[in-house]
Amino acid sequence: MRADATKAENVLWQALRNRQLDGLKFKRQVPLDGYILDFVCFEVRLIVEVDGSQHAESQTDGIRDRHFEEQGFRILRFWNDEVEHNIDAVCSAILQAARGCG
Repeated sequence: MRADATKAENVLWQALRNRQLDGLKFKRQVPLDGYILDFVCFEVRLIVEVDGSQHAESQTDGIRDRHFEEQGFRILRFWNDEVEHNIDAVCSAILQAARGCG
């Protein structure tokens, strides 16, 4: 696990923590199947990843996403900049996915 979260991860965590987003229980930095998930809500099987430029066109991320999709998870990925500058839209997309509407 990383010792320090990015600024974007901290911004998103402030919106997700303590069931603030529609009562959904998110956990952060969760180890699962040899991976570290940025955020996960097990009750709706939703994984949220916040990525920097090192993830652009990452084949490893694709393999990882398929692994969790095969287990019934939905994966949302947001760029750091998107989280830092448009948190309302990010939260809206998370809610839509959690409700099965996105």
